[in-house]
Amino acid sequence: MEDKFITLTIQRQKNIALIAHDNKKAELIEWCEQHKEILKQHFLCGTGTTARMITDKTNLPVRGYNSGPLGGDQQIGAKIVEGKIDFVIFFSDPLEAQPHDPDVKALLRIAQVYDIPIANNKATADFMITSTYMDKEYDHTIINFKKSITERAKTL
Repeated sequence: MEDKFITLTIQRQKNIALIAHDNKKAELIEWCEQHKEILKQHFLCGTGTTARMITDKTNLPVRGYNSGPLGGDQQIGAKIVEGKIDFVIFFSDPLEAQPHDPDVKALLRIAQVYDIPIANNKATADFMITSTYMDKEYDHTIINFKKSITERAKTL
């Protein structure tokens, strides 16, 4: 039963995904500018348009993936599964329907499954970025998916 869970470590230098719906991009860019000194100490990535805009407006290096509606949210989710993203800032727009809403929900779900900190608004992002955990390693426990799959395969 001990090996049902495993402990993962989020390193001192975080891999942070930055995402924003169209009506929230300006707010995320402003937030990045306000927290530039902290953010520049970490590896940043994001969905296509958002990543480009943050880099253009703040000079922070942000590795861009595809635009959200073109699969960028799913790419970020895949990077979470691979252990290459430890922290997500996603300024979502709760008042506007999104054509890629299933992709957004899948991203939120996978962040939850892998116990990844995720902020969906400025207040939560402010709390996370100023947390004492931003300057140190953080251990978190998740389900041992490899063992779970092996055991499940035996029952099929």
